[in-house]
Amino acid sequence: MDFLSIVIILLGSSFGLIIRIFIQNNFKKNIGFDIQSTSIVNFIASFFLGILVAINFTNNDSLLLFYTGFLGCFSTFSSFIYQLFILFKKREFLRLFFHYMEVIVISFFFFYLGYFLIQFF
Repeated sequence: MDFLSIVIILLGSSFGLIIRIFIQNNFKKNIGFDIQSTSIVNFIASFFLGILVAINFTNNDSLLLFYTGFLGCFSTFSSFIYQLFILFKKREFLRLFFHYMEVIVISFFFFYLGYFLIQFF
């Protein structure tokens, strides 16, 4: 990997991290739903991923910037797994199941929505 690729990934990841922290700290307060802020970030990331897949970048620098850099730091898969682990430790298996299903199903819906919107227009 060359130096330019590393810089491109750093730029994308910095931007993704800043947006993720902003959403996690502010979004739940504004909408008032009882939904995890990490889930909201995962839904948004899935939507953007659907858009990026539909655009179908062929430029390697764009792939590094958006897929690896931005979405790699913006999405919160490790936080999602940690939340599942905490529910498992607390033996809240029903909540664990529904939280898992919520994130997987809704994330797939947002991915398809982003993909469909780009294909439609």
